[in-house]
Amino acid sequence: MAHSRFPALCLGTLAALACLGSDGRTASAQQAPVLSVAVEQFTLPNGLHVILHRDASIPTVTVNVWYHVGSGSEKVGRTGFAHLFEHLMFEGSKHVAEGDFDNLLEAAGANNNGSTNGDRTNYYIEGPRSALDLMLFLDSDRMAYLLDTMSPARVDGQRDVVKNERRQGVENQPYGLAELEIGHLLYPKNHPYHWPTIGYMEDLTAASHQDVVDFFKTYYAPNNASLVVAGDIDLAEARRLVEKWFTEVPRGADVPPIAPPAAYLTSVVSKTMTDRVQLPRLYMAWHSPATLTPGDAELDLVGSVLTGGKNSRLYKRLVFDLQIAQEVVAGQQSASLGSSFLLMATARPPKDGETHEGNIARIKAIVDEEIALLQKTPPSARELERAVNQYEAQFYDTNERVGRRADMLNRYYTLTGNPDYFNEDLARYRALAPSDVSAAARTWLSPTRRVEITVLPEAR
Repeated sequence: MAHSRFPALCLGTLAALACLGSDGRTASAQQAPVLSVAVEQFTLPNGLHVILHRDASIPTVTVNVWYHVGSGSEKVGRTGFAHLFEHLMFEGSKHVAEGDFDNLLEAAGANNNGSTNGDRTNYYIEGPRSALDLMLFLDSDRMAYLLDTMSPARVDGQRDVVKNERRQGVENQPYGLAELEIGHLLYPKNHPYHWPTIGYMEDLTAASHQDVVDFFKTYYAPNNASLVVAGDIDLAEARRLVEKWFTEVPRGADVPPIAPPAAYLTSVVSKTMTDRVQLPRLYMAWHSPATLTPGDAELDLVGSVLTGGKNSRLYKRLVFDLQIAQEVVAGQQSASLGSSFLLMATARPPKDGETHEGNIARIKAIVDEEIALLQKTPPSARELERAVNQYEAQFYDTNERVGRRADMLNRYYTLTGNPDYFNEDLARYRALAPSDVSAAARTWLSPTRRVEITVLPEAR
């Protein structure tokens, strides 16, 4: 997602930032604008880093908190804690009765949610600007006083909710167990990305109330979090409210960095599974560079050249020309401790004389042909331009909403220390040449070092 320098400095929303040249040429044919999202930053004495961003385009505000803990911070035998906490954080705290977190926000016209991945746990509240004081109070109370009401019964209740979520979203989801298996085969058992974010059933069952208390005390402290307040705010008033509600939250002990074991493959690791599905599916996965490191942006564009749209190489050949696949997608799955490049192709029903296994083998052979061709011959300038344009359009569309922009401010701060990293992120993509895309495919997409999973329909 890229941009180089432009004479005028744009400020405000991303719509305003996307300045066009006076000659009306596209970004690929002219110098692109500098993106700059104005922020004010400060750190409270307890270590909480705060980022304020004003966007008065609509009278709403977002409070976005990142706790720098995800499933990658868990241990073997105690998985699923980060996601379990995502549920527990909405169940009330010392000054907020159970159920009132949602009730109070709904009464104010606000909504809230959270998400967990291998690297972080995120909570956000969005609502009218008049609700900012309430939003900050609720987030500060659960940061400081969640354990005051954390009973074994409450842990058991949310444990059951998470188990049911796993049954619905993984075990009873078509191809769900196969997607779980990708991490198992890519990473060694003691690697933070080996287990799924939702955890294992046996670990959730074994988790005690004391385990949950210890996890909270270790990771849910202001010095292990960052807070973004964005939207139609007065910067001075927003700072006053943040200091009012969060200054007295006690600091926690410093959290040591994660030191994952090396993750690499020396051969093709294959597995065939059956599932209650109608169509067979092929997964192929490779180790790839961590987010924002060299090769990360290049592989984004590799995925786009191969499967990004109806005219992309694999989509056109497998879905339109040969009509042996229902869908095919590929892309970089960026993460902090190392990423994976994932390709997934769903075969069409076999015709007379064909078999599921034969169709999957044919799809795999064509995938290998197209990857080998990309490794040998760089994409055309038109292919690269289309891939960059697709990525840039998605970037602008995603970040037009202030809530999403707040989350990106938190992400950039966590990864780089600079919340206003939008321009630098985009510049990674505009700077690439066709040969860079081809080199990334050669470097990372080895036909002899990858994971291959085939999912076949169960016999009727």
